[in-house]
Amino acid sequence: MTTSGYDYLAQRNHDMERTPYVSKLSAAELIDLVENRYFHNVDNKNLEPTVDCFSEDAKIRVETAKVEHVGRDAIRHMFGDFMHATPTIYHGGFSHVVDVENQLIASQFLAKNNYDDGSEVKMNNCNFFVVEDGRFARVTVYMSDENPLV
Repeated sequence: MTTSGYDYLAQRNHDMERTPYVSKLSAAELIDLVENRYFHNVDNKNLEPTVDCFSEDAKIRVETAKVEHVGRDAIRHMFGDFMHATPTIYHGGFSHVVDVENQLIASQFLAKNNYDDGSEVKMNNCNFFVVEDGRFARVTVYMSDENPLV
């Protein structure tokens, strides 16, 4: 049975209230996690530091393509394939909305991928990140073009 994002967040927030020792990142730390620890490593094809941004049982879902990867091994495989198939990866022009209390960050950005055949794909994307203990527990991705994260 699949739970909605709302159900997941409601249960997570309830659990966080019962376990106050869970560390929370500041707004600056959440932005740093997204821009510098995650997207910087994706763009530079640093696979393990990219995967390290995710919890062991994390889920990344490309909502616009109805594709989901669950767990670090599946996420590692997906990013490994993407990094291998894409000579140049770029993410920038970030705009964020941060909810420190609930450890949520929504990020809008430009994504550009250049390929060996000379083609370039530019997308205006939006990702929604749910953070637990300093790592992504869930990431929901909305892309304005075809999904390269298969």
